[in-house]
Amino acid sequence: MTQTRLVMPSHLNSYGALFGGYMLLWVDEISWISASLDYPGCRFVTVAMDRVEFKKSVHSGQLLEFTTERIRTGRTSATYSVSVVRQCLESATADHVFETSVTLVRVGADGQKQPLPEDDE
Repeated sequence: MTQTRLVMPSHLNSYGALFGGYMLLWVDEISWISASLDYPGCRFVTVAMDRVEFKKSVHSGQLLEFTTERIRTGRTSATYSVSVVRQCLESATADHVFETSVTLVRVGADGQKQPLPEDDE
């Protein structure tokens, strides 16, 4: 799955670069969307995010392209790799700025883990 976000001035810190928290929010959100699309009707919560390392700064007006891919499925959880590419429209350049893996677990209304449905793929 691929999703694009526009970095706006409200996303920036006092040095004019993207707050890391926004990147993490968007990574978490797109991972949850991917899991929800892969397993319709299931309720997911994030349980882990691997290494957090920002490779390059991101500024207002740049686009961030988030790409997710399911890389592991457990009994109750699914793990997605997330890669983020920064696109500068003015110079037509693209750079890899962030990557991580996010693990989400399926839970019931009571918050307890539940098995994932059988994968038909």
